[in-house]
Amino acid sequence: MKLTADAKGTFAIAPTPFHDDGRIDERSIDRLTDFYEEVGCDGVTVLGILGEAPKLDAAEAEQVAVRYVKRAKKMQVIVGVSAPGFATMRSLAKASMDAGAAGVMIAPPPSLRTDDQIVGYFKQAAEAIGPDVPWVLQDYPLTLQVVFTPAVIRKIVMDNPNCVMLKHEDWPGLEKITTLRGFQKDGSLRPLSILCGNGGTFLDFEMERGADGAMTGYAFPELLIDVVNLSKAGKRDAAHDLFDAHLPLIRYEQQPGVGLTIRKYVLQKRGIIASSAQRKPGATITATAKAEVEYLLSRVARFDKRANLGPQSSAAG
Repeated sequence: MKLTADAKGTFAIAPTPFHDDGRIDERSIDRLTDFYEEVGCDGVTVLGILGEAPKLDAAEAEQVAVRYVKRAKKMQVIVGVSAPGFATMRSLAKASMDAGAAGVMIAPPPSLRTDDQIVGYFKQAAEAIGPDVPWVLQDYPLTLQVVFTPAVIRKIVMDNPNCVMLKHEDWPGLEKITTLRGFQKDGSLRPLSILCGNGGTFLDFEMERGADGAMTGYAFPELLIDVVNLSKAGKRDAAHDLFDAHLPLIRYEQQPGVGLTIRKYVLQKRGIIASSAQRKPGATITATAKAEVEYLLSRVARFDKRANLGPQSSAAG
């Protein structure tokens, strides 16, 4: 089923599992996909920024995307197709959609500066992938160094009917959500799904501002699912209590450079992926950092027993 503006819930941002020697670990991809489905994710997004997409060649990117798409049974799969050139973007989008993906995600290149450049780029990108491919606009100025005003987002969405979702990752960004929902109330913006990223750092209040759910990575996607569902049910204190218990580990995961290795380390401890390795160039987790993660897990486990992982386990390679 293709992605629409009605999409909501929790879409996990999936890492790309590698063996210690840098080869793609397809068996871990399968286990990770199964895990996301088992805990109740509505979808999964692959080859995002934390999917190490720039470290893959074109054939590998297609291999990873198709593996996730084919393995998923109940979830919608969104594939990040951002690329320096539109030919590569078009090719990966086609391969992904042909395999059964729900849609694709496009991030801006860091060279964009003016509003006109931003709007023009996404018009060309939408033309490149074709009018029948639903796509997600990724707004992540902290990493991509491209700033979208709410008015620019509205212009992009209104100019491109197949843009059905915003991946909101601005910081601070709560007022942006409020402004966009205000545009919808006054009729100047058509329906648009808003899922929030940035490691879930502000998910508690983003939901209250009108977000439809989460699209981010965290070693405990169950937490994201619960916060989204509790917030939608109007159980504000319960949502914040659970979120607050996990926030120190969420914050620790958000460290630039090493955050992905930390997330992969916890997923490895959970027995889901075989190795925490990143493909080079990439950070490694030190013994001191592992000890800090273990301490944080023990503190989270006082409130949420799902974090009580015990001795390190390993998925079969």
